[in-house]
Amino acid sequence: MRARRSWSKVTDAAPTHAELLTLVSAAGRVADHSSLRPWRLIELRGSDRERLGRAIAKAEGDKSPSSKPLRAPLLIAVVASYRKSDKVPRWEQEAVASGVAHVLSLLLDEAGWGVIWRTGGYTRSKAVAKAHGLDKNEELLGWLYVGGKPPRARLGRRKGVEARKHVSRMPKAKKD
Repeated sequence: MRARRSWSKVTDAAPTHAELLTLVSAAGRVADHSSLRPWRLIELRGSDRERLGRAIAKAEGDKSPSSKPLRAPLLIAVVASYRKSDKVPRWEQEAVASGVAHVLSLLLDEAGWGVIWRTGGYTRSKAVAKAHGLDKNEELLGWLYVGGKPPRARLGRRKGVEARKHVSRMPKAKKD
């Protein structure tokens, strides 16, 4: 995980459907209050990406299809599929879907694939939701763009996290 980085440029190689299913099976083990599984993934390959480009153009009011979905051979749409629950609020269900996407990105990286999670204002547009066949109880959280890691690519230069700045103790109780 310390070497993980986002790959904005990838090659045309991509994991097979079967390889993807194996990784999704593992990613689906994230913490999930009440085991609601409030998520699903949509695999976009080939002409699916062109359809998405047309939907993005429609959402943004452009005449030409967006070429953004063509940046990788495989896009994995991350969808929060909210379930009715008295115990698990909507935000927690979205956190589960995000957790699946993040763990999947780590598993893909570990398997040797280049991955970047992309979003945009159009992720919540009607045109893009329709293109993905989303139900009324679903929201698109973005896409994992997946492809081969280019040869001779520079290693990421991300600095390590200074943990002390992000971890604290609970404040002491104030006396009344």
